[in-house]
Amino acid sequence: MKVLKLLFYTALIVFLNIQCSNNDDNDNDSATNLFDTNIVYKKDNISYGSHQRQKLDLYLPANRNSATKTLILVHGGGWTSGDKKDMDAIKQLITNELNGIAVASINYRLADENNKPYPMQLEDISQAVAFLKENKSQYSISEDIGFIGISAGAHLSLLWSYAFDTNKNVNMVCSIVGPTNFTDPAYTNNTNAQAQELIDLFAIDSTTDFLEKASPFHQATSTSPPTILFYGGKDPLIPTTQGTDLQEKLESLNVTHGFTLYPEVGHGWEGVEFLDTWTKLKLFIDAHL
Repeated sequence: MKVLKLLFYTALIVFLNIQCSNNDDNDNDSATNLFDTNIVYKKDNISYGSHQRQKLDLYLPANRNSATKTLILVHGGGWTSGDKKDMDAIKQLITNELNGIAVASINYRLADENNKPYPMQLEDISQAVAFLKENKSQYSISEDIGFIGISAGAHLSLLWSYAFDTNKNVNMVCSIVGPTNFTDPAYTNNTNAQAQELIDLFAIDSTTDFLEKASPFHQATSTSPPTILFYGGKDPLIPTTQGTDLQEKLESLNVTHGFTLYPEVGHGWEGVEFLDTWTKLKLFIDAHL
């Protein structure tokens, strides 16, 4: 499964006139800057676990305090590839256009034939969340979090928010072309070799019960956090029903949500569609994080 390419870097140039803030001159990873909450603090490759992939890039805004909330970014790559750096452009959008929000962009262990993504990668997210919670005092942040995930990262973000957030700290979650239901007939009866790879990756147990446990659609409840969804009508990897069916379920559960289907785009977009995505996502974050 390909990593979603929203062409954030191109869109940043086209749609935004981002300039370095005065704080950027002071940004570094020194302990002094960490504890000086009046200025921005940034540090990459912070270990939240013992595995080499269990690292995160952290951005802490100026004037942060114990009420500051954190957006966790989860990259795509079909569960088998990708890197947190793939989310740098959206992190830049957040830090330049949304004030007072911390950002943690995470890596997680990659799946292969001997290491299936479920539950391994959900456990990694749990470790990253626990790490942020354990260090909330020195980071001057709260326990309140939100998720933005792309493709496989969107699946992980939704599933963790719906089924693993036992403390109910997730205030909102965003899925950009994320798989939501591995029991969808569009997958189980598919003739697309790439789509079949999605099911095969989870074939550690192909029973309906297992696939439902790994599917955000089946884990959504009336207490699920506000959710915003974006999908492409011509996506060769993610059937349209992955978005529309979850949207209908959230509607039936009275879960606050937003849903956008771009009929003429595939597994990524730019231009007008990109600007629409960011505009809607920014408003959703403002309203719910």
